[in-house]
Amino acid sequence: MSGTDTGHNETPKPKARVAAAWAVHAFTASGVVTGLLAIAALIAGDLRLALLWLGAALIIDGFDGPMARKVRVTEYAPRFDGAALDLVIDYLTYAVIPALLIYRFGMVPPGWEIPAAAFIMTTSLYCFGNREMKTKDNYFSGFPAVWNLVVLYFFIAGTGPWTNLAVIAGLGVLTFVPLKFVHPFRVEALRPLTLAMTALWTGLTLWLVLASTPALAPAEAAPVAFWAFWAVSLYFLGLCVQRTLQDAKSG
Repeated sequence: MSGTDTGHNETPKPKARVAAAWAVHAFTASGVVTGLLAIAALIAGDLRLALLWLGAALIIDGFDGPMARKVRVTEYAPRFDGAALDLVIDYLTYAVIPALLIYRFGMVPPGWEIPAAAFIMTTSLYCFGNREMKTKDNYFSGFPAVWNLVVLYFFIAGTGPWTNLAVIAGLGVLTFVPLKFVHPFRVEALRPLTLAMTALWTGLTLWLVLASTPALAPAEAAPVAFWAFWAVSLYFLGLCVQRTLQDAKSG
């Protein structure tokens, strides 16, 4: 016969590599389970537990990308779009659930719960649909819809409803402004130091959330960790400011 089906001549992929690729996809998908557990905690009225489950989702999201690149998922599991899976779960855990936390726990003035939650969810849609979300050096361009971290900072800082509303409004607007926000795992400049600071920030955050109680704010429960947390946060803020100013000068 003159026609040859080249598909049958394709070299079989090593089963171990294919299994590893699908295992990474399963690891990414586990983020939706932590999201569900955060919702369950939200319904139960346990803000601290909800934040811990969102923290677990954040850790999964931090590690699944490097793992996917390590095992080359696009090569060994090409039929499944891991990037699309990641975006779906991120929208749930970075935007939807934090918006619900703000609504459920009255973090904004009475009557503003639905508008604030809707504002978060709609501005986040632009972020996740933006094809130019990241710069060539892997900084985010515009506020990257990390509302899970915003809610965490509200909790740790103990800020009031009107302050929270103002911050939400400002960050939502910054979604459309090309300020630069650091990606702690992908930005190569100062990467070893940034990764170390990320690990320290994670440990301090866990300490503060676990030490706090409904009657004891994080600042009172663990004052040393509280001030160290803000010092580390200033490091990340400095990276964002420096990269934004660099971009402004070159433009």
